[in-house]
Amino acid sequence: MPLFLIVLGVIFAGSFINIPLGRMRLVEVEESRFFGLFKRKKLQAQGLSINVGGAVVPLLLVLYLLPKVPMKETLLASALMIIICFTLARFVPGKGIKIPLLFPAFFATIFALVLTFDSASSVAFISGVLGVLIGGDILHLPRVMREGQGILSIGGAGVFDGIFLVAIIAAFLARL
Repeated sequence: MPLFLIVLGVIFAGSFINIPLGRMRLVEVEESRFFGLFKRKKLQAQGLSINVGGAVVPLLLVLYLLPKVPMKETLLASALMIIICFTLARFVPGKGIKIPLLFPAFFATIFALVLTFDSASSVAFISGVLGVLIGGDILHLPRVMREGQGILSIGGAGVFDGIFLVAIIAAFLARL
């Protein structure tokens, strides 16, 4: 149990750290003031980064757990989660990609229990993380980069909650 708390602490602390991927660029954006009556132009940084707590640490845990689970069932659960997360994820201008809070954890748990009862917690964690990151973030990246402004973070903002809950619920499954 203490290892689980340490991992959750590292994920939470890492959520405040973003590693830039590539070069940031400055773009000119128009900002509305006072109910849209006044407009002014300003420079804003735009780029892509990866969140340590929402992407790097969970992916490292996935790589650690992957050899210890049945591969076929894990890949099936992950593919189903990618489809579900892609469908549920929504792009919110100015905020990034949002995904409903409990759905990734709920579906990952159900798939893991149905497909592999013995390794349910590991499979739930793996499929949940891959589903949220790939289906929620990476597959929506072209649209977000085209329409978004500011610095976009893979594994940050709206999808971080989904990954964090998947970790908690997967660990809870291990205790059952």
